[in-house]
Amino acid sequence: MMRAPKYSCGVTLIELLVSIVIVSIASSTILGVLAMTTAGSADPMIRHQAAAIAEAYLEEILLKPIMDPDGVDGESVRANFDDLDDYNGLADTAARDQFGNLIAGLDAYSVAVSVNASSALPSVPLADAIRVDVTVSRGADIDFTLSGYRTRF
Repeated sequence: MMRAPKYSCGVTLIELLVSIVIVSIASSTILGVLAMTTAGSADPMIRHQAAAIAEAYLEEILLKPIMDPDGVDGESVRANFDDLDDYNGLADTAARDQFGNLIAGLDAYSVAVSVNASSALPSVPLADAIRVDVTVSRGADIDFTLSGYRTRF
């Protein structure tokens, strides 16, 4: 009677060590990618919120007339701002509504406004074109500027 050759059914120590090294490298790479993705997952939401705040401020400002309707220039309280140049130099340490009230949950954002005559519109005289820049910041990571133009019409 012939005997069948004996084969080993286990793995050698070298094979086991190589497979452990390969699995640990793959696991650490995947975990590193997941950690990086998780760490930056809130950034798009923060940028979108900064853009929304800038849009709200810019819309509020651009809806005001260029000329002061009551003849009194430089109102000091935001609720009384009635023309574009009243907003020049506005610096809010937290996002506020059009009446100057704090908006809950947006106190980490600061807003700065600049209103100047602009020569960027070639067919409009300098005195008739106003550029409004709204800059929204949140810490050192977010510094978002949105600009708009208003002309005399």
